[in-house]
Amino acid sequence: MFKRLGSDVKFADKELILFDLDGTLIDSGPDLSLALNDMLEQLGRNTFTQDIIHTWVGNGAQTLVKRAFLGQSDISECIEDEYFTQALKIFLDSYEKNVCVETTLYRNVKETLEGLSKRGLKLAIITNKPYKFIAPILKGLEIEGYFELLLGGDSLDVKKPEPEPLLYACTKLGIDTSKSIMIGDSKNDILAAKAAGIDSIGVSYGYNYGEHISKYRPDAVVDDIAKILELL
Repeated sequence: MFKRLGSDVKFADKELILFDLDGTLIDSGPDLSLALNDMLEQLGRNTFTQDIIHTWVGNGAQTLVKRAFLGQSDISECIEDEYFTQALKIFLDSYEKNVCVETTLYRNVKETLEGLSKRGLKLAIITNKPYKFIAPILKGLEIEGYFELLLGGDSLDVKKPEPEPLLYACTKLGIDTSKSIMIGDSKNDILAAKAAGIDSIGVSYGYNYGEHISKYRPDAVVDDIAKILELL
């Protein structure tokens, strides 16, 4: 099902679809959990269930590692630089070795990408995941050929919820913001879209810290990504 949240919103003229990755196109939780728990074990700290780690995903590798290191979502508590640097390196090394082992596509993702591509729409990925992990995952899941631009959390000086990654993608691909739309599962996606003046569709599954995506007022919400084919 989908719910249109703004009666005056029209998606018929879109030319560029900006996709989040984790929690929107892929369920990377299992592999992220394996890498995080490997890090914690090597540091002699308590490990966590995949359900708990699921609530920490979405703000990039550094924030994810801090949350795991502290065992909580609130990362206002300080971590000594040397410990954090060590923890981050262990996590990234572990994740790089197992980046697409148990990661899967969400239902209807490949069919949706195929449908959008056949319409001649440009597709891009804007994720807070480090850039070097994007291509191996897309290749492993056999969807690498659909995207004209990949932006990671370290591709620019800032990442979502800042608007710059979305604006950069529009400029790079030569598409006006009015003809672009952001698809994501997280408040970071919706807040970035709003700040950039870009329409957005939220998916109700994925990683949004236990909050329903409708709380952040995307222009529409879908329970199945295939429903965006009906909105565009």
